[in-house]
Amino acid sequence: MIPALADRVWARAVTPEGINHELGPWMRMRMPRALRGKTIDDVRPGEPLGRCWLLLFGVVPFDYDDLTVAELEPGRRFLERSTMLSMRSWEHERIVEPRGEGACEVADRLRFEPRRWVAWIPGAERFARNLVGRTFDHRHGRLRGYWSTNGGK
Repeated sequence: MIPALADRVWARAVTPEGINHELGPWMRMRMPRALRGKTIDDVRPGEPLGRCWLLLFGVVPFDYDDLTVAELEPGRRFLERSTMLSMRSWEHERIVEPRGEGACEVADRLRFEPRRWVAWIPGAERFARNLVGRTFDHRHGRLRGYWSTNGGK
């Protein structure tokens, strides 16, 4: 549960600043030119947006996301279907729902398939599942912390 209004949480979560706050301080995502100065709400579903580099500690490139937002319900939901350097397929759905007075719930659903070269590494799939799970646990913790500190209304 996030102690803030759903529309405010959504408005921040779909910006490069909001995404990078959630990922920080361990990672940062550098947005493609097509998204600079825009938010996810500004994209046309199904249109490839370009390559987002994932940077460890904000500086060391370690993966990329060839970003495509497949479905979009502005203010409520997006579904990203992309490929990555490490993932043959990557699907991230985020839904932000109001939950009572001044609160909302942020739910992320993730599906992915590592590339063949990753899957051949012993234990890599389990490592990837754990890493993705911990990354999104971290993101949700950062969301709760931000809105607890910055006021939800």
